[in-house]
Amino acid sequence: MSAATEHQPSDSRDHRAGHLSEPREAPPPGRAGRASSTTGSYFGGAVVNVVLLVLVNRWPGWEVVPFLTDRMPLVLGLVNASLVVGIVVNLVLTVWHPPRLKALGDLAIGAVGTAAMVRIWQVFPFDLQGSAWETVVRVLLVVGLVGTGMSILVALVRLVRGGRNRT
Repeated sequence: MSAATEHQPSDSRDHRAGHLSEPREAPPPGRAGRASSTTGSYFGGAVVNVVLLVLVNRWPGWEVVPFLTDRMPLVLGLVNASLVVGIVVNLVLTVWHPPRLKALGDLAIGAVGTAAMVRIWQVFPFDLQGSAWETVVRVLLVVGLVGTGMSILVALVRLVRGGRNRT
């Protein structure tokens, strides 16, 4: 056999099977890395909601915001409920987050958030009459309602399907 026809150990052939071997890919990142970042994001979401709850209700309070009117207490209950549901759901998901529970949590957050936005639309506790900001805020409320409506539908589908993800 000549040197030109010999298989050299440095070539890319699998010498046992006589075929070229496929390059090996790095294994996908482990679930542990994803779980810790997911846990951190749930905890971060809970912290943000706690901070908002304190800012709105205690210090400095909604009264210091110049464009909020004395009608704000009419929406404050649902705004607070939305923040509290977000805190509870995120804290639960921090320690345990199976797909169906996450879907149920997303559904709860979306439902209470929708109720809060509808109430804000009805009461409109903003002193913005005669300015373009009134239109901007109303448009943002509609965008928020459409977005939460879509998130509720997605959560319902995930809840019914068992939360299976297609990745």
